[in-house]
Amino acid sequence: MAKKVIGKITHYYPKIGVAVVELQSTLKVGDKILIEGKSNFEQTIESMQIDMKNISSAKKGQAIGLKVDEQVKANDMVYKAS
Repeated sequence: MAKKVIGKITHYYPKIGVAVVELQSTLKVGDKILIEGKSNFEQTIESMQIDMKNISSAKKGQAIGLKVDEQVKANDMVYKAS
């Protein structure tokens, strides 16, 4: 399976299970992603936010809050699974 870099995790909030991702490419709800680094898992995006507002897509250069299924660490890389 080919993978494309989408962004990098810069922070993780364990109490709410949300990662902050600095995007290097576009991303939308429903996309399947891989998170690799200290963490290694795959998930489908169900929820993402900017400034505590739900969004359905985000562009390169934006920092988003992404609900994640497992604990992640800063500097883990986010890839789009294709």
